[in-house]
Amino acid sequence: MGFPRILFRLIENRRCPLYQYGDEFSVTGVAISMNSGEENSFITTSVIHSPAKKKICKILTGDLTRIVIQYERGDKIPVCLVSCSGCTGSIKLEHSSEHRLVASEQPPNANEIGSMMHLFSDFAFFKNIDNQSLDKVVRFFRLTSYKKDAIVLRKGDIGGNFYIIVTGSVNVINEAGITISKLGKGDVFGEMSLICNDKVSATIQVREDTSILYIDQTNFKKILDHFPSVQLYFSRLMASRLNKANMIRSEDLSSGMIGNLTEIPAEALFQTLNMNNKTGILTISELPRGTARFSFRQGSLIKAKYDTFSGEAAFYEILKEHQGRFCFTPGIPPGDFEIPEIGYFMKLLMEGMRRIDEIRSKVAN
Repeated sequence: MGFPRILFRLIENRRCPLYQYGDEFSVTGVAISMNSGEENSFITTSVIHSPAKKKICKILTGDLTRIVIQYERGDKIPVCLVSCSGCTGSIKLEHSSEHRLVASEQPPNANEIGSMMHLFSDFAFFKNIDNQSLDKVVRFFRLTSYKKDAIVLRKGDIGGNFYIIVTGSVNVINEAGITISKLGKGDVFGEMSLICNDKVSATIQVREDTSILYIDQTNFKKILDHFPSVQLYFSRLMASRLNKANMIRSEDLSSGMIGNLTEIPAEALFQTLNMNNKTGILTISELPRGTARFSFRQGSLIKAKYDTFSGEAAFYEILKEHQGRFCFTPGIPPGDFEIPEIGYFMKLLMEGMRRIDEIRSKVAN
């Protein structure tokens, strides 16, 4: 044929007896209307190439031929979905543009993943991807299973994959061996080490036999680049997890909890005190430049001192520290109840995090 072939990929399989998820069909052809005197003629030719070593389905071939007729030439067929007319089962095929997302190879368990597509649309991560793109994105993933008590990730390891729990559940464990949260069906983990190019921040241990989708860092970043809505999803997820962690710690903090910045980052520590309207003095010791003290009144920061810095400057400096021991003591002197707050807390925190991001960018470059 003189026209280029276009590809249709099978993206949904509902008990089709012949084909599997990921199978590809190439289509080329032409359909021409001809007028000659009193005679009107319609000429059509189409060539459908089915997957190698698989039987030809006349029903599907007819469906694809009708697409050629509709658009007159195979190479003029736009991005579209095609459903076969069906027999004992049914399938859907997709034709995408040249610049579509394409996995490097078909997953070894692609058919099993394809049979689970109805589950994925309910997962929070996939809800941020439009329906037309969902099948393309899923092709990047692999499916694996873990037995109870297996370790999926270990704190301090180099991050390599992003994970989505399909069935079962896992524990998130800190360096002290304490379970700080539990994740179940549809929950995700492993994204922070990929986004920040950092080491894994917590150990993930399987609570029961669990099935998990995973994707490597290269393809994970392709998805982030193509779907801004996924970036927003992760921003909201990070905020939600921080809030949950803060709530877990709030009761301990109110009674004067002692902890370490390696377990609870300074930004999380400050946000916990603010969100829970705590009144008291936070002391952070064993810092590179001595001891820092911060006073809170009903969650508002009213005093800050670290090294030669005070006020906002001290707050911004302490956010840079990753090691040090802290203790929160409830209560402040009566005179401190009249001291104005240093600034609106969330504005201070956002500015502090912006400065840290700038420092990280300079170091990276």
